[in-house]
Amino acid sequence: MRAPSTTSRSFPELEQIEAIVQEPHAGFLQSQIICQIPYRDELLPVYALTLGNRDPGVPCVTYVAGVHGLERIGTQVVIAYLEGLLERLKWDRVFADILQRVRINFLPIVNPAGMLNNTRANSQGVDLMRNAPVDSYEKTILLAGGHRISPALPWYRGKSNAPMQLEAQALCDYISQEVFPAPFSLVLDCHSGFGFRNQIWFPYARSRLEPIKHLKEVCYLRNLFMQTYPHQDYLFEPQSQHYLVHGDLWDFLYLQSLQNDAIFLPLTLEMGSWRWIRKNPLQLRQLLGLYHPIKPHRLNRVLRSHLILMEFLLHATLSYQNWLDRSDAAQLEQQALALWYP
Repeated sequence: MRAPSTTSRSFPELEQIEAIVQEPHAGFLQSQIICQIPYRDELLPVYALTLGNRDPGVPCVTYVAGVHGLERIGTQVVIAYLEGLLERLKWDRVFADILQRVRINFLPIVNPAGMLNNTRANSQGVDLMRNAPVDSYEKTILLAGGHRISPALPWYRGKSNAPMQLEAQALCDYISQEVFPAPFSLVLDCHSGFGFRNQIWFPYARSRLEPIKHLKEVCYLRNLFMQTYPHQDYLFEPQSQHYLVHGDLWDFLYLQSLQNDAIFLPLTLEMGSWRWIRKNPLQLRQLLGLYHPIKPHRLNRVLRSHLILMEFLLHATLSYQNWLDRSDAAQLEQQALALWYP
């Protein structure tokens, strides 16, 4: 393992991750730096941390955050979940046994320079979630759907035919190498800043008309979640129900995954930050207030409110063979089409 980084500016989330890495966890937690991002006169690490069985034949769940530097709450939610799991390892024999049969990955800060700068984009002005080499073939929102005009404007994709940004390429390489070999895998990418409700999105972001190949699997996962936790308030649907974009990383990775026989289901959590603004309009006086709960009690509520979802995805991954092979697959497909593609 490489030595922790140092930065001349306060970066509490990175400091939290590096404190976790330095703690002894009886060999349970493994970490690596998947890339280092040049920032002024220093290098910022992008960490990947792993709990559980490293055998590529076991199912795998991955929690991602910090793709957009302004959305710090996603990083904090992922770190809080990781810290809770590490505490359980000190006493929870059942959880220690679970780790023999599943692998859990954490990438809490994909865009460290953006987070340090309080910007959505990375240090090159590129929106990493518009940076993949995949285009929408339906009309997208002006600018917000991704553009190549200038990095001075938000949602900039980068230059045409240029390589992906270092952070985006490192994330894609990690998913391809560490996640794709698993027979079944889920990803939860944590974001904030859209709407009043918490939303769970799945591909595609490039088309309102084209369902993904594994639509019935996503539909049954949704049904499992709704039936197991009927009092939750998540909206579960394709991203295309809201807007279309060019360059979506999860569209790109999902399309890549179709070359394998395994099932790869990437989900995006969009935390409804407009609720925090409605309850505390004064937080709009600071840029972070658009994407992050400012008052401590609301921050604590958010940090605990998504733990049920994250725990559900862990157990759904662990037990995928119990629910994945369904005799009513055709019925599920029709249900999903009626629900999301009427």
